[in-house]
Amino acid sequence: LSLKSLFKNPFLTTTRRRRPQFPSTKIQAAISRTKKEETVEKVKEQLENCHLVASIGYKGLTVSQFQELRTQLPETSRLLVAKNTLVLKAIEGTKWEALKPCAKGMNAWLFVHSEEIPAALKPYRTFQKEKKLEDNDFTGAVFEGKFYGPEEFKSLENLPTRAEIYSQLLGAIKGPASAVVGTIQAPARNLVMVLKAYCNKLEEEGEGVGQ
Repeated sequence: LSLKSLFKNPFLTTTRRRRPQFPSTKIQAAISRTKKEETVEKVKEQLENCHLVASIGYKGLTVSQFQELRTQLPETSRLLVAKNTLVLKAIEGTKWEALKPCAKGMNAWLFVHSEEIPAALKPYRTFQKEKKLEDNDFTGAVFEGKFYGPEEFKSLENLPTRAEIYSQLLGAIKGPASAVVGTIQAPARNLVMVLKAYCNKLEEEGEGVGQ
């Protein structure tokens, strides 16, 4: 043995540090692919029984703002953040393909599972005004297979509510024949909503009598 090894200070010995182990490139790719597939499935789930899908430009919004906004939405609405490419994959071959013009920039996606469209859109309008988020506007929406650009959103926000539809229908039935004709000659969308609301009303009344 050398003198150096005999008189070596044991307190000066060092241990080799292990390098942190990172997942292999293949594993990382598999994880990323799985997450993307999960996102596509989430979007598809939200599209089921959905009445309207709208996109909102969310660039600059904070996590806390998103959380606050979600608490203000009705229970029948969901807000998701998803990459445009994944949303496009989810809507491929469906009536929601009309959303393609919205697939630009950074978007949050609002899924409305209710016929009360104005009530679903109003919470974001209020939030947008309170937080002064003029640049974070609706970038588009699809309702009944039709695409609505930002300049057409007023027509969605001014759709009649169910109560207003009941009122229109009852007024037309009780009023002169011309009122009924006017209701029938209304836009097809309004007429369908009126008839559907009337059927729902008859069903509710029938259930009430049965009880």
